[in-house]
Amino acid sequence: MSQITAQKASDGAASHLPWYRRLFRVQEFGILLVLIAMILIFSVMTDGRFLTPVNIQNILLNFSWTAIAAFGATMVIITAGIDLSAGSVMALTGLATAMMLSRDHSPFLGPNGEASVPLVIIAIVVGLAIGALCGSINGILITKARLPPFIATLGMMQIARGITYGWAQGWPVQNLPQNFMVLGRHNIPVGTFNLPFPSLLMLLLAVMAWLFLTRTVWGYHIFAVGGNIQAARLSGINTSRVRIMVYTLAGLLAGAGGILLSARLGVAAPTAAQGYELDVIAAVVVGGTSTVGGEGSILGTVIGAAIMGALRTGLNLVGVQAYWLPAAQGAIIIGAITLDQWFRRRQGQRGGLSRLFRRRSA
Repeated sequence: MSQITAQKASDGAASHLPWYRRLFRVQEFGILLVLIAMILIFSVMTDGRFLTPVNIQNILLNFSWTAIAAFGATMVIITAGIDLSAGSVMALTGLATAMMLSRDHSPFLGPNGEASVPLVIIAIVVGLAIGALCGSINGILITKARLPPFIATLGMMQIARGITYGWAQGWPVQNLPQNFMVLGRHNIPVGTFNLPFPSLLMLLLAVMAWLFLTRTVWGYHIFAVGGNIQAARLSGINTSRVRIMVYTLAGLLAGAGGILLSARLGVAAPTAAQGYELDVIAAVVVGGTSTVGGEGSILGTVIGAAIMGALRTGLNLVGVQAYWLPAAQGAIIIGAITLDQWFRRRQGQRGGLSRLFRRRSA
């Protein structure tokens, strides 16, 4: 709990600084500068095509489900954990939802073969419940069976993907109802701009996740567990319960992303979200969440997901083949972690110098 107290004291001291000093102390500011620089570079290289409303709409849409899944991964990584099962859980939840709604597979459809609104809601709830179940199993394996997070979530990644392939027999599930696909395809007019509904949902979930992390006791417990799990346990925090909760939330949010992806594509394929676990982790790490735990933010994750989405679209517009995209993503991940470690070393040196100065002054 000492870390929480220190953080509150730091925030209070920062509130008395001039606005420009507070701005430069914000962790996400540097990441935002990277995003702005990337947008300007791609805009110049594409003669302004990158900043057209249609392209911005496509970027917002394409990273929405990745960002939603990354909100849960942010909480996991803040606790010094990792979740490699996000992509497979997205595919499984999307398939489970589609199986209840497809005219080719569902036993619940009416005589006309159309899914009613209550059935769509039930199917979505079932899909979210499956995602939460996968996440809770991860948390139980990590806390009760004492498996390393890497091993537990790697196993869940294979299990969820295997269930998806076996359930669908390798075939995509199609013929989904229109009142389900509208979730992924509907646009909301905002002036002259059309905001995709998945992007609006992403923003709402981002606000909810931010409030949860920064304004609730559970959020303080998450940071405490990631900062020092032994100290958190000695201070009375049920660390096992906290870790199970964050993995459950990670599964739930990955499920939400998978359902939106299926609604957008109009099909649930066993290969859906293949490799998305790396995109999710990349968004979190690029967004400034520390891989050693104890630090991170939802705003940073949103910016990190936007960077990855802008990179993908920008490289496509300048004519770079999609085969090179994983290399660019890997370079950004390595660069982000390198910068994180460099800033940590700099902070440690400053802390040591300030302590030395205080001792000499005394």
